[in-house]
Amino acid sequence: MSLLNKIVSYLLSVVFFLLFGIFLVLFDLIQRVCLHLFGYNTHRKSVAVFNWLTLRTLHVLGTTYEIKLPKNLPVNRPVIIVSNHQSMWDIPPLIWFLRSLHPKFISKKELGKGIPTISYNLKHGGSVLIDRKNPEQATNEIKKIAHYISKHNRAVVIFPEGTRSRDGIPKPFKQKGLLTLFENAPDAYVLPISISNSWKLQRFGVFPIPLNTHLVFQVHPALRLADFEPNELISKIEKQIIGAIKQ
Repeated sequence: MSLLNKIVSYLLSVVFFLLFGIFLVLFDLIQRVCLHLFGYNTHRKSVAVFNWLTLRTLHVLGTTYEIKLPKNLPVNRPVIIVSNHQSMWDIPPLIWFLRSLHPKFISKKELGKGIPTISYNLKHGGSVLIDRKNPEQATNEIKKIAHYISKHNRAVVIFPEGTRSRDGIPKPFKQKGLLTLFENAPDAYVLPISISNSWKLQRFGVFPIPLNTHLVFQVHPALRLADFEPNELISKIEKQIIGAIKQ
């Protein structure tokens, strides 16, 4: 990064985080009002708007998005969204561009405390928080969300690498969480997604955010879980996801 780009990156990152911080505080209040006064659907829309604003605000840094969607998404059916994970900025595009699927998340419990908007949504919007040091608790929460998406025809996002890739090179998929979802949501569809270049937004950590990063989200055609043997399906989607990641 040239000195000029570095200076501009720092300045625009300050602008971005000021706006992002305002949205975090504002939408913490908005989504509470939406949920308590108007219910689930209004709350869900408020969360979607927050993530849309986050995407638009990242444009300040020259960030762009390319979303490649299949012809048909499995709407009004339980969906297990399986994706590689490169940065915290994977989340807003998944929520906004796949909002018709009502995506929920399997998140580490630390995210459920003290983060305006995000913590409240994770605790009250249908997602689950897991303790990665407590396998029994984590498994029970994954079972819970599998039953939830089956009952309400919604989607859950799982990052089977277990943690984000800091250099864009995917880590091996861990099978236990996927197998637990498959077992407890047998009527679900699996939607594989390959995310590219998101890691570059955090190549220097949280701050500054580099300029002119182009993120690519390749959403592959949905697969009906019942058509595959579980381990065969995991192998298939892992190869598919990794094979479409752009380095």
